[in-house]
Amino acid sequence: MRKTITRYLVAVVTVGVFLVNGCAAPGHPKPGPPRAIAPDALENSINRGVSFLLARQNPNGSWGSARNTKGRNIYAPVPSAHHGFRVAITGLCVSALIESGADSPAVIKAIEGGEAYLAENLPKLKRSALRALYNNWSHAYGLRALVRMYNRIPGSAPRRERILKLAAGQVDLLKRFESLGGGWGYYEFDYHTQKPFAKTTSFLTASVLIALHEARGIGVDVPQAMIDRAKSAISLQRNPNSTYTYSRGWTRRRAGVINLPAGSLGRSQVCNLALRLSGDERITDEVIRTWLDWICARNGWLSRARKFPRPHESWFAVAGYFYYYGHFYAAGCIEQLPLEERKFYRDHLAGILMPLQEKDGSWWDFPLYDYHQQYGTALALMALHRCRSNLNVKIAAGG
Repeated sequence: MRKTITRYLVAVVTVGVFLVNGCAAPGHPKPGPPRAIAPDALENSINRGVSFLLARQNPNGSWGSARNTKGRNIYAPVPSAHHGFRVAITGLCVSALIESGADSPAVIKAIEGGEAYLAENLPKLKRSALRALYNNWSHAYGLRALVRMYNRIPGSAPRRERILKLAAGQVDLLKRFESLGGGWGYYEFDYHTQKPFAKTTSFLTASVLIALHEARGIGVDVPQAMIDRAKSAISLQRNPNSTYTYSRGWTRRRAGVINLPAGSLGRSQVCNLALRLSGDERITDEVIRTWLDWICARNGWLSRARKFPRPHESWFAVAGYFYYYGHFYAAGCIEQLPLEERKFYRDHLAGILMPLQEKDGSWWDFPLYDYHQQYGTALALMALHRCRSNLNVKIAAGG
């Protein structure tokens, strides 16, 4: 009880400071000089993460399972919710292994096993339940994996055609499960309509929009009207300082603690990146830089929630599963800055993530059945990949 009261008082005081001083004003916090990251240490960390993923792949090529419960699990109706979780996490793991650049026989075998699982299961994805649409995460991260699969073996035309067909199918499913009014959510507790009336969440919509942007880059046809509706849904939830409300339902309570900079820290990166890639001129280099400063200088607002067992139980209603998610998209934001500015933020990001690697080579932030180590490791690996000094070559190769 005393801890709860203390957390509440700290949150109230901090809210007052934010409201008085502003959020992303010229006085926003600036990180100091980063610790220099040795390339060998970075590669060793990545290799250990890759080894963890190799050891935890299921025999059928997927990653994750419904086992390892903690008696306090999030709502996940069987079997479709877990099918969706497993496909989404397999997409993340395949993407991470491809981006890692490792080319040992064991890595190639794991990638091929994951690709085969995605090819078989992506077209079978269904709405998780009337009240849940976790499958939308699967479509987003499945698409991202398909883009990397497409670029992995550029000389194989028949393979590429099959991948393009799979990607087109995921776009069609995203169209089907798009929320009324545009964008995507993952819960629909009220109406249970065939065309989902789910409350659009800013961050899931942004994750999907980035995946659609990448899919267009390999020639997949994505309806512009769907893109425009998604951009509009994110913009509706954006505040002038690039904080973003948690969902459309929060737009009438923009000053709620979950929507302040500390609460938005894990969402602002992905939303800024999605709008920037979609051509929104409001997301300038200065906006990108400001929010990278925030995540480097005020990382404690996210790390305080890391490994908490309940969603949104930390200060500013931050959930643990935003930790590696937020850093992954922060790494994507770094790629939007001029080349000469990137090393500063890359070293900061690597300096944050590398010390958090577990003894077994994994990263995790929220206990989620038997999915958390796999998704945490995949997200951390892809963030660290973007901290490499030779990154520009890898981006050109589709990484």
